[in-house]
Amino acid sequence: MSRLGAWIKSQAPSRESFEKSRFLRPFTHRVFHPALWRFTRRSVPRGVALGLLIGIFLLIPGLQVAVTALVSLPFRANIPLGAAMTFLSNPATTPLILIASVYCGNLILDIGADAGKVSAMIERGAGLGEWVSWLFSEAAPAMLLGLAIIAIVSAAVGYVLSALGWRWFLVQKWQRRKAKRAAR
Repeated sequence: MSRLGAWIKSQAPSRESFEKSRFLRPFTHRVFHPALWRFTRRSVPRGVALGLLIGIFLLIPGLQVAVTALVSLPFRANIPLGAAMTFLSNPATTPLILIASVYCGNLILDIGADAGKVSAMIERGAGLGEWVSWLFSEAAPAMLLGLAIIAIVSAAVGYVLSALGWRWFLVQKWQRRKAKRAAR
């Protein structure tokens, strides 16, 4: 893991390179706020929730991270963690998310949209025209409603689990510190 971490650190842009960018210079006071980059008890759950919400609902790989970073600014959410959580929706999980969203939207709207058509179109590599015609069919509202529900529920669950995980981590740290003091 140390070689992987060293490689990631060498490939990641530095804070100085961001500060020198003429496009980011007007926003540096907002973008480099410490709460956005540090792992704190408030910023971590916010980052997890925003990353899951945007990552699942948006489903456009390049845009997910950028939108998460922009939305993290007003919410003071952890940007690196939010960006990492968007990768939950990847090429392996996207078909499952789409099928589950059509199924979930069908349960609520009760319009009889075919979830199998989405998977069939993904498997055969449907063209843009076929996707557009599907978009204006009865399945699109079911899918959008299902995506919204799945994204909101997963963001809420992610927020609660990360907050509890953070609390558990702190309790363990306090207990180790207390045991170390007792051993002296």
